[in-house]
Amino acid sequence: MKQTIPFTRDLVLIGGGHTHALVLRKWGMNPLPGVRLTVINPGPTAPYSGMLPGFVAGHYTRDELDIDLVKLARFAGARLISGKAVAMDPQAKTITVPGRPPVAYDVAAIDVGITSEMPKLAGFATHGIPAKPLGTFATKWDQFRATASAPKIAVIGGGVAGAELAMAMAHALRDRAPKVSLIDRGRVLDGFNGPARSRLLAALDGLGVTSVENADVVEVLADGLRLADGRIITSGFTTGAAGARPHDWVAQIGLETHDGFLTVGPSLQTSDLDVFAVGDCAHLRHDPRPKAGVFAVREAPFLYDNLRARLAGGPMRPFRPQKDYLKLISLGGKVALAEKLGTARKGALLWKWKDHIDRTFMNQFEGLPQMEVDLPLRTAFGVADAVGSVPPCGGCGAKVGRDVLSGVLGDLPATDRTDIRALPGDDAAVLTVGGQRQVLTTDHLSAVTDDPVVMTRIAVTHALGDIWAMGAKPQAATLSLIVPRMTPDLQARTLAEITQTAATCLQDAGAALVGGHTTMGETLTIGLSVTGLLDHDPITLAGAKAGDVLVLTKPIGAGTLMAAEMRGLARGDDVLAALNHMMAPQGDIAAMLTQANAMTDVTGFGLAGHLAGICAASGVGARVNLDAVPLMDGALALAEAGVRSTLYPANADIPNITAPDSATAALMYDPQTGGGLLAAVPQGVAADLAEDVYVIGQITEGAGVTFV
Repeated sequence: MKQTIPFTRDLVLIGGGHTHALVLRKWGMNPLPGVRLTVINPGPTAPYSGMLPGFVAGHYTRDELDIDLVKLARFAGARLISGKAVAMDPQAKTITVPGRPPVAYDVAAIDVGITSEMPKLAGFATHGIPAKPLGTFATKWDQFRATASAPKIAVIGGGVAGAELAMAMAHALRDRAPKVSLIDRGRVLDGFNGPARSRLLAALDGLGVTSVENADVVEVLADGLRLADGRIITSGFTTGAAGARPHDWVAQIGLETHDGFLTVGPSLQTSDLDVFAVGDCAHLRHDPRPKAGVFAVREAPFLYDNLRARLAGGPMRPFRPQKDYLKLISLGGKVALAEKLGTARKGALLWKWKDHIDRTFMNQFEGLPQMEVDLPLRTAFGVADAVGSVPPCGGCGAKVGRDVLSGVLGDLPATDRTDIRALPGDDAAVLTVGGQRQVLTTDHLSAVTDDPVVMTRIAVTHALGDIWAMGAKPQAATLSLIVPRMTPDLQARTLAEITQTAATCLQDAGAALVGGHTTMGETLTIGLSVTGLLDHDPITLAGAKAGDVLVLTKPIGAGTLMAAEMRGLARGDDVLAALNHMMAPQGDIAAMLTQANAMTDVTGFGLAGHLAGICAASGVGARVNLDAVPLMDGALALAEAGVRSTLYPANADIPNITAPDSATAALMYDPQTGGGLLAAVPQGVAADLAEDVYVIGQITEGAGVTFV
């Protein structure tokens, strides 16, 4: 994301709970200039607890249940770190997320909810499924619901959460004769008064749910659970909705807690004034309340204002929760019970009311404004065409077209140096130093993500592509960085994330990071100059033979997905999956392709353009089966919707390529960042590699590339 005002403070939101989701939405509408906003969450989505019983019952899809944090973070101008926070150091002001350098903050807020894990209950960690965190539970339930026959289910915890789940499960599986047991060490639904409890018990009974009261569970088994009195309750899906507790790491931060929950005052600040806590993981010292989503939702505007006050000065707004609230409880089918101040009613209209409330909440995160290109009223001829109607892509989508680049490089004067071997059409050169052949290449990328760690991993994989494609072993690299304008403290944090990540990635590939240079600009750009060592003749674009099998090592579609992500059109899980593909190193598979006759990495010119380069250099043609080309999740649907990378028009204009007019064919011109290796290998070699690569076509006599 481009920014002109320097970053001076780091605000980190830990968790994508309801409060933080609403804060992100408000931040996108009115950000605080100078603040770099970061969100840490275990995945691309955050489930909305209010719709969980409806999802379990089958009334909502998983997409309707989830808040897409990737889209929301893009709208808010935040970087999303996909990972689980496991520790926090208030003295060092850092957050630990496994697999990456510590995340530094100036101000942080915690909204990670609670867990229903039961570490002291034997067998639960192995065979049980906690109802919270919701995302894991929803995934496990989806899998069970899709395959269960004559299902047996046990729900531990007879409070309202357990009862809602039990009724929802019984309703969802009602055509398969389910046996659902709701187990509590006391009375089921003991927290409700007589009328409300009676109606809820009647709803449980009507769905065939068996209430097992005054029963202590002593062990969870693979096929059920054991009670203290020796009884065995058979179950193929055992979940826990009792004893919700804080995550262990939250209680271990070292801040003031109440039963492990972070204690906060009216400003929602903990005992460390730079750390806020909201939602179920917090305890309101001044006005304790039960764990309920309604309080998390109503905390959002107060947290938003108080974070801004802490970052820029100003008074804090005190949060005063309401004394009581309306409880709308799903009863399995599209019927709900409403309870407040001791009064209870149930019916289908109440479910419709609850459904309306829940959908209204979720609709806030749909249809967020897209990025647009704003031009002055008066511009020179050609500006509108050059800029286009959508923001320019990052990564390889931001590079110049093949014809422009090859035309410029073709005009370079030839060298008479005998220790340099220029190769036709390749992005690297082979040098001879003291009798050792060395490959030299360079590449740089504008950011496709605001997370410096992920972007560095992509950049390293991308830069090493030329080394691997030539059959060389990575040796050394230097960094060339453009970082957004920021204060020296934030510069140090950002550079530490980048250099530590680059050093680790290069070390894993057998190379070393030996230095680098930096400057500041509008957007993050990461470049590397890399060397590699050859112990055999280099594999080049020239050398493919008719009859060779074409193999590819990664799916394509990154350019389309990243273009869609910038416009808020791509699903968050598809975006993170694409980033994972781009980050994936290829040293191991490159070592298996040393017998290739020709090889290249698929990057900015797309699969079609890079294959055309092999054919031109080798004097051959190629035939590719479109159905055999692997596509990244979500790429085809976006291509069918007309999404294209900004480099697509130049790639689609490359000559000697024949393809049908289809969305799948359009993806063959899609620029890839950190793309796979494309190799022409003898048929016998291809047979040995069948489980490790995608076989997509073959080299033919003649010229040009044909997609069928």
